[in-house]
Amino acid sequence: MSQNNGRPKLSEKGLLTPDNCVVALIDFQPQMLFGVGNFDRQSVINNVVALAKGCRIFDVPTILSTVETKGFSGYMWPQLQAIFPKQTPIERSSMNSWDDRNFVAAIEKTGRKKIVLAGLWTETCVALPTVQALHDGYEVYVVEDCCGDLSALAHANAMHRVIQAGAKPVLALSTILEWQRDWAHKDTYNAVMDIAKTHYGAYGAGVEYAYTMVHGAPATKIPDYVVPAPAVAHA
Repeated sequence: MSQNNGRPKLSEKGLLTPDNCVVALIDFQPQMLFGVGNFDRQSVINNVVALAKGCRIFDVPTILSTVETKGFSGYMWPQLQAIFPKQTPIERSSMNSWDDRNFVAAIEKTGRKKIVLAGLWTETCVALPTVQALHDGYEVYVVEDCCGDLSALAHANAMHRVIQAGAKPVLALSTILEWQRDWAHKDTYNAVMDIAKTHYGAYGAGVEYAYTMVHGAPATKIPDYVVPAPAVAHA
C-alpha cells in the first residue's frame, strides 16, 4: 500500500483525506465566543480543540486567523494556541477572511482545493469566506459544531446559506474519523482514541473501558493536577 508521511494512502471518491484538504480555523477569540448563543460555549471550545488535535495527528495543513485582536476580540484561545505553539495566527481587520490577501495566499500555498472551515460567527466569519471560496472553485466543508452565532436562528440561517451555495456540513469528530477511515491504521489509532477519551464523553468512557477491561491495557494516566501558584501582585 502506498504511503504518505508514513500513513496509508486513502481513497478519495468524494471523501476527505489528510492529503487532500486544508483546515481554516477563524476567529476563535474570547470576545467572539462571548456572543455565541446557539450552542453551549464550552462545547464549542471542546469541539474546536478536538478538531485541532486531529489536524496535528494527521499532519493536515492548518491556517489560523484572528480579527482585531487588540482592538476588540482578544488573543486566540490559549487551548487552541497550545496545539500550534509555533504558529502565529494571520491577523486581519476584515470580517471576511477571503478579503485578506495573506489568508488567501496561505490557502493557495497548500495547493489543496478542499477547505475544512470553522469559525465564529457563522453568519459572517464563516458564511462570507465560504461563499467566495466556493465561487473561486474550492470545495468547502463547514464544521458545524465548531461554529457559533448570536442565536440559533442566525446560525441556522447561515448554514442554510452556505449549503445552498454548495458547502458540505460536517462535524469535528466525523472529520477526524474520515481522516482515520480504518482502525487497522495503527499509526494514528491511539491518538484518535485519545481524542475520544478526552473530548467525547460517553464514547470516550466506553473506549477507556474497552482498553482496560477487554484488552487489559493500563488505565489512562492523566497528568497530576497542580494548583496554580498565586499571581504576583504588581507594584
